[in-house]
Amino acid sequence: MVKDAKDSYLVGLIGSGIGPSLSPALHEREADRQGLRYLYRLIDIDSLGVPPDAVGDLVRAARDLGFDGLNITHPCKQLVIEHLDALAPQAEALGAVNTVVFEDGRAVGHNTDVTGFAASFARGLPDVPMERVVQLGAGGAGAAVAHAMLTLGAGQVTVVDALGDRAADLAAALNGHFGAGRAAAGSPDQLARLLGPADGIVHATPTGMAAHPGLPFAAQLLHPGLWVAEVVYRPLETELLRAARAAGCAALDGGGMAVFQAADAFRLFTGREPDSSRMLADITELAGAAESSVGKAV
Repeated sequence: MVKDAKDSYLVGLIGSGIGPSLSPALHEREADRQGLRYLYRLIDIDSLGVPPDAVGDLVRAARDLGFDGLNITHPCKQLVIEHLDALAPQAEALGAVNTVVFEDGRAVGHNTDVTGFAASFARGLPDVPMERVVQLGAGGAGAAVAHAMLTLGAGQVTVVDALGDRAADLAAALNGHFGAGRAAAGSPDQLARLLGPADGIVHATPTGMAAHPGLPFAAQLLHPGLWVAEVVYRPLETELLRAARAAGCAALDGGGMAVFQAADAFRLFTGREPDSSRMLADITELAGAAESSVGKAV
């Protein structure tokens, strides 16, 4: 599946506060195993002192400097679209881009968050019931995982967000793409009523990350008939996952999504097939080392 004879690649990540990202190590480790020279650079808009809408200038600069591609993260996944030459169908349907590939002078946008979450879910929670799914969070990651859940065959996804308009807009977009009645919007004060009969919940907010510790909702709302899928991967075991396992829930951490979206991006950048099983081992080691270093620093 090698698209050319190249053995050297320059890629990067554009986003805000991305210093702790494990993407450089994930990509570079897999490239090393494949005998590639592969440099993955962080382009942090906070460090550069530029606003999110400068993403277009950064993409153009990267293309002019000879980058092969870029990953794009918060808060630039939607803003980057108007600066691209073309969109892959998945990215166009989602209205968000997390991977840009430079091909023959053109910048083409893709979204590997959807495929990454879908692959992780199918691997980690196979055969779970999905008739009634609640999703907490309607931001960029939330849009991707909601698309993934409906693509995987969820009967209905109820999107809950503190910003009511954002939840309603995402639900409307999902119904437009997948068919009327496949999605609904809800508010946080409805969680108790929604989770009682639900088959599972997908958590797609920053709560639980090192910088945002805590639970996204009361642990008492968890019950053994509920599965829990987490998007946060630093730490791999969030407070929500600990509470879910204590309540007898089947649980999925966010490491798989991080790995499979990175593997899909690696494939787009290089045309080479990554070994996702090796990358899953990498994320466990890297996340564990990161947590250990934070603990020592404290």
